Amino acid sequence: MLIQIIQLLLLCLGADCCDPKNALSIKTPSPMEALSGSCLWIPCTYKPASPYDINTANPVTGIWSKHEWMTKIAFSKSGDPSMFYPMNIIGNLKNKNCTTMFYNLSKSHEDDFYFRLENSGFTATAICDILQITVRDSPWSPTVKVSGKQTETEVVTITCSAVTPCPHAPPQLTWDLHQDTAHITENNTDETFTTKITQNITLTDAHDGLMIKCKASYPVSGGSKMADSNVTLSVSYGPKNTSVEVSPSGSLSAGQSVTLSCSSRAKPPVHLFTWFRHSSQGPVNVSQGHTYSFNICEEGDYYCVASNTHGDGTSPNITLQITAAPGVPSIEVSGKQTETEVVTITCSAVTPCPHAPPQLTWDLHQDTAHITENNTDETFTTKITQNITLTDAHDGLMIKCKASYPVSGGSKMADSNVTLSVSHMVLKTPLLKSVRPVHCQQVSQ
Repeated sequence: MLIQIIQLLLLCLGADCCDPKNALSIKTPSPMEALSGSCLWIPCTYKPASPYDINTANPVTGIWSKHEWMTKIAFSKSGDPSMFYPMNIIGNLKNKNCTTMFYNLSKSHEDDFYFRLENSGFTATAICDILQITVRDSPWSPTVKVSGKQTETEVVTITCSAVTPCPHAPPQLTWDLHQDTAHITENNTDETFTTKITQNITLTDAHDGLMIKCKASYPVSGGSKMADSNVTLSVSYGPKNTSVEVSPSGSLSAGQSVTLSCSSRAKPPVHLFTWFRHSSQGPVNVSQGHTYSFNICEEGDYYCVASNTHGDGTSPNITLQITAAPGVPSIEVSGKQTETEVVTITCSAVTPCPHAPPQLTWDLHQDTAHITENNTDETFTTKITQNITLTDAHDGLMIKCKASYPVSGGSKMADSNVTLSVSHMVLKTPLLKSVRPVHCQQVSQ
């Protein structure tokens, strides 16, 4: 055999040894990568060039040799112990299958290799088809993939896969999901192998941001080698935990400015907030936007609906209660408070809700007409007015005015008063005539 190798070497000197008409060709994945301390499965088929062929009636021998012009035989014949490295041609050479298993590889295996076939009078080397082997000390990180649409309620398939250069000793895969997931070692289209674990998950919003970590443990001589990788889920979902906050909190008075704020957790973020108020006719759409500000005129229940592309989320009801009137009415007396003078007495009350103005009553005529005026600042005031011609009897008179603000289920009351101080003339008293005293004289007798 050594003579044949030397003859081939001499033929190649000064010429291109890779002749397309070479008598033998092989098909293998190349380059191939192995893990030190583990084995390497090399799928291989060969084909003699026409008109050559093998004689299956006679033994067929395969030899792998290093690229150093094949002056050094790297491996023994198929089925025999290796001269230098443990290996075995496990394919049926008579069926043109030269699949080979390399064992306990090390860095010394890194090289280019050639396959040589011997059968009766046919001997040839696949000089054009180089098998390149590299050996790494650290294992491959597994690959974690999520197939399917990452949206809540959708079912996705999560797969962790690891290259398997040695199917006789595949890696052990573990992850953060169910640990009893069955391992599958698949044969790829190029006759290499991949080990996988797979699990289906029905997504919820709780899976958003979940990191799934997968570990691959490769068995090697004297122990194992570990590698891991991870993927983080990004799940889209409709609004969750929708709620309403009110500002200011606590006691509210009629007409007070109130701001309702709606918040919700959603992905993508909420693009529309809609506000509703319960009424006897059902929910009424009162506003849109993240916040809803208004002057409270009557008590009621409010809620918001948050919406994004995946759905809606409705908040619990929040009840707004009016616990106080907006302020006391004011009483004004215009004119000189002197008897015989005509003064104008006005009771006025702030009117934050002009469609539900306060009802004013006082100690004067009860049929006084109410007037709700629009102020220069676009606010409103409700008034009652009466003219009085003063007499001294009005001096010290207390005029009390009450404002009753209508609210849901009743009313809120406030009052104030003013005391008149009327100037008047002093009353004249009748004059008495003076009586001269009479002196009685005693008459002597």
